[in-house]
Amino acid sequence: MGQQVSEALVAEIESAFNSRDVDRILEYFADDGVFATARGPVKEGIELKGKKAIGDFLRERFSYIPDMYWHPQYRFVSACGQYGVSYWVVTGTNQRNGSKLELNGCDIFRFQNGKLIHKDTFWKAIE
Repeated sequence: MGQQVSEALVAEIESAFNSRDVDRILEYFADDGVFATARGPVKEGIELKGKKAIGDFLRERFSYIPDMYWHPQYRFVSACGQYGVSYWVVTGTNQRNGSKLELNGCDIFRFQNGKLIHKDTFWKAIE
């Protein structure tokens, strides 16, 4: 049995992402967990399945946005304890092109036995 789902657990996940320590982040995912990115070739983003795919994606992202940081605004978990939400402002600088990142967004988490089985990321697009 995994950790009980709570706002404190969601805060731990936020902290893990802000550490940019991929191994630490992956500890929160189930072995077959899914991370759906905010952007991609289809409306669902890119669905990364399993810790290896998620880890590879995050390592690459942090290599070119090394200062990526999520500033939590609020978080909550569902009464059933299966879902959590983290609302944040993400900032950083893309080292590939020098562009600044500052976007409002959220993660919708689905848990099973205290582990992430699905993380779906959304952010506002600036046009």
